[in-house]
Amino acid sequence: MLNRLHEARRNQSGFTLIELLMVIVILGVLSGIVVFAVQGIQDRGYASACKSDVKSVEVAVEAYYAKNGTYPTLQTDLTAGTSQFLRSWPNSTKYAVTLGANGAVTAAPSCDTL
Repeated sequence: MLNRLHEARRNQSGFTLIELLMVIVILGVLSGIVVFAVQGIQDRGYASACKSDVKSVEVAVEAYYAKNGTYPTLQTDLTAGTSQFLRSWPNSTKYAVTLGANGAVTAAPSCDTL
């Protein structure tokens, strides 16, 4: 009985350390490729969100102008009061939407550079 177990063990083959290391390296390279591919998708998402936020503020500025006859000078003119034109001011860590003179709305950095 013991001889059969020893014989079975001799005929078993397994992975060598080099084979296991090669599999780990290949998985590392593939995961690196995926990380860089996902980063590009996220960057396009930030640019689209920036453009959408700027457009939303522009629409709110024009609505304010249509109702009051003047352009808003402060962000709170659009977000506060009984006739809110925006629920809240766009908030992002990647860009900042600002309100300028005569209703000009800009993003810093530009939405195209995100």
